[in-house]
Amino acid sequence: MPVHPDTLQLFGLHQYDGATDFFNNQPALNQAVGYAVVVGFGIFFSIFTTFLVWADYHFAGTRGSSEQFNTAGRTIKTGLIATDVVSHWTWAATLLQSSNVTYKYGVSGPFWYAAGATIQIILFGILAIEVKRKAPTAHTVLEIINARWGKTAHIVFFFFCFATNVIVTSMLILGGASVMNALTGMDIYAAAFLIPAGIILYTVAGGLKATFIASYVHTVIIYFALVIFSFSVYATCPELGSPGVVWDHLHTLSTKYPVEGNRDGTYLTFFSIGGFIFGIINIIGNFGTVFNDQAYWQSAIAAKPSAAHMGYLLGGLMWFCIPFTLATTLGLSALALDLPLSIAESNAGLVPPAVALYLLGRGGAILMVIMLFMAVTSSGSAELVAVSSLFTYDVYRTYINPAATGKQIMRISQYIIVFFGFFMGVLAIVLLKIGLSLGYVYLLMGVVIGSAVCPIAFCMVWSKCTKTGAISGALVGLVAAVCGWLGYTKANYGVLNLTTTGEDMPMLVGNLVAILASALVCVVVSLSKPDRYDWKSTREISMVDDAETGFEAEGPDSAAAMEHAYKFVLRWGSVLAVVLIIVWPLLALAAGSFTRPYFYFWVILSIIWGMVATAICTVMPIWESRAGLWTVTCNMVMCRPAVDEQALADLKADLEKPHMARVPGGNPYATPEVSNHPAQEMAINPNLAPEATNGKPAVP
Repeated sequence: MPVHPDTLQLFGLHQYDGATDFFNNQPALNQAVGYAVVVGFGIFFSIFTTFLVWADYHFAGTRGSSEQFNTAGRTIKTGLIATDVVSHWTWAATLLQSSNVTYKYGVSGPFWYAAGATIQIILFGILAIEVKRKAPTAHTVLEIINARWGKTAHIVFFFFCFATNVIVTSMLILGGASVMNALTGMDIYAAAFLIPAGIILYTVAGGLKATFIASYVHTVIIYFALVIFSFSVYATCPELGSPGVVWDHLHTLSTKYPVEGNRDGTYLTFFSIGGFIFGIINIIGNFGTVFNDQAYWQSAIAAKPSAAHMGYLLGGLMWFCIPFTLATTLGLSALALDLPLSIAESNAGLVPPAVALYLLGRGGAILMVIMLFMAVTSSGSAELVAVSSLFTYDVYRTYINPAATGKQIMRISQYIIVFFGFFMGVLAIVLLKIGLSLGYVYLLMGVVIGSAVCPIAFCMVWSKCTKTGAISGALVGLVAAVCGWLGYTKANYGVLNLTTTGEDMPMLVGNLVAILASALVCVVVSLSKPDRYDWKSTREISMVDDAETGFEAEGPDSAAAMEHAYKFVLRWGSVLAVVLIIVWPLLALAAGSFTRPYFYFWVILSIIWGMVATAICTVMPIWESRAGLWTVTCNMVMCRPAVDEQALADLKADLEKPHMARVPGGNPYATPEVSNHPAQEMAINPNLAPEATNGKPAVP
C-alpha cells in the first residue's frame, strides 16, 4: 500500500506530506448530516414508497393479499426485475470493497470484482426460468426443496439459506455504519442500529412490491452518482481530468512503489497474483450469496414468466458497471492522487469516501453518504422480505399452521419483518464488538455457505440428484471447507486469529473446498443410486389466497414459450459467463502492461457502460409500466378508485365458457380439474346427478 509518511507527496498535494492516514479521525461532515440522512431519508422514503404502494392498491386495482405481499402478484416486468437485481447485488461492499481491491492490485481489481460477481446473476437466469417451468406456484426456494426431497433436506438447507441472509445483512450494515462514522462522526453503533430501522415501515406496509419500488428509486440515484464521479475524475478534476493523466500518475507511482505480485510492479496490468486470487474467491463466494439467497429466488418468483430470464441477463450486465466503472474511477484515482490512506482505512472500505471528499468537498462526501445509504436500504429491504418469506412459509406454514389463511400469512410476514429489521442492527453491533471487518466477512461467506450451491442448483436442473446426495454434499462440503480454511492457516501461519484466518490464501482454500467437495460428494452419492424425478410435486405447491401465476394461454407468457426461453437463457447465459471469466481476461493479459491508448479504451468503455446502464435503469421500468402509471394518474386526478377489472373478467369468462375445464391456481403445468361452477360441471358431464350441483338445475 502506498503510504509514505516521511516523503513528499508525489503529485504536488503537499497538504498530505507526512500524513499516515487520510481521515485522521476527523470526520468531513458533522453528526447532524449523518443523522439527517439515516433518519430523514429513512422517514422520507418510507412515506414516499408507502404512498406509491397505497396508490397502486387504490387506483390501479392491485389486490391486497398474502400472495401479492410476498410475490408481488408474479407480474413484474423485465426492466423492474433487472433494476431489482441490480439493487439486490449493490451492497455496501460493492461500492466500498471494489475500490479497495483496485487500490491494492490496480486495473485487474475492478474487473475481477465485477466479472466475478456478474456470472452468478447471469447463470441464475437459468434457475429463474426453471422456477417458472417446474415450480410456478412456489413462494420460496425451500418450498421447492421440501416438495422434492422432504423435511430433512428442508431443515438442512434452511440453515444455509438463513445463514446467507445473516451474512448479507451483516455486510450491508457493517459497510454502511463504517462510512457514516468516518464521514459524519455519527456513532458507529447508532448508525448500525438506525440504518435498518428506516426500511421497516415501507416493507411492512407494501411487502415485495414496496421493495421493487424502493429498489428502482434507490438504484437510479446510485447510477447518477456513479456518472457524476466518473466525469469528475476523468473530465473535470484539476489534478487529473483525463485517462492520460491518470495513466501517467499510475506509471510514476508503480515505478517508485512497485506492487508485489504484479508484472513489472505496475498497477496497469492484469498479471496480478493478488488480483487473480481475489477473483477466484470472489467467483466462488458469490455463488453462495446468489444461489442460496431467497431474495434472488423471490424476484424470479415475482417476475412475469417472459421476464424471468431476461431480467436476470439484463440485470447482470447492468450491475457489472457499478463495481467496474466506480472502482476504475475512485480506486484508481485514489492511487493517481497518492492519497495517504492507511491499511486500516482501506480495509474498512474508505477509499471511495476519501476520493469523493477530495474531488467534491463536502458535496462529494454527502453524495457518497447518500449513495451508500441507497445501497444499504434497498438491499436490506429485499433481505427483510426474503427472511420473512422463509419463516412464514417454511416455518409457520410448514410446521406450525399448515392451514394458515392469507390474513394469517400476511400478519406473520409483517411480524418477521419488524423483528429481523431490528435484529439486523443488533447483529451488526455484535460483529463490530468482535472486530470483524467488512473485508473479512466478504471473504468468509463462501466458506460458510458455498457448499449448498450445487445441491440447490441440482434441485432445479438435475433429475438424478437424490436427497441423500444433496444433504451429504452440503454438510460434508461445509465441514471440509472449515477444516481446509483453518488447517491451512495453522500450517502456514502457526496461529489462528482474525488476522491470519483472514489472509487471502486460507480464504481461497476454504472457498474452493466448499464448492468442489460439495459438488463431488453430491454427484457421487446421487449416481450410486440415481433418482428419476419428474418435478410433479414441485408443480403442485399450493397457493394461499390467489390463483394468478402470470401465465397466459398463448404468447410470450405461455407455458410453450418457456421452453424457448430456457434454451435462450442456457445458450446466452453460458456464452456471457465464458466471455467474462475466460475470453476477456485472456485478451487483457495479452495486453501486458496497459499502454496509454489501451488505458484510454479501458476507461472510456467503463464510462459508456455506466451511462448506458443508467439510461436503461431510469427509462425501461417506467416505459414498461406506462399503461399502469397512466391509469393511476387518471384515477387519482378524478378521485376515482379503480375497478377490479380482473375479477369482472374472470367472472365473465367463467359464465361465457362453461365447457372449459379450470386449471387450478392458474398453473399451466397442473392437471386440469372440473370447476365448482354448476353450469360448467353439468356442461362437462351432463350425466351428473342433481346432488352434484348442490340440487341446482343446470344452466343451458
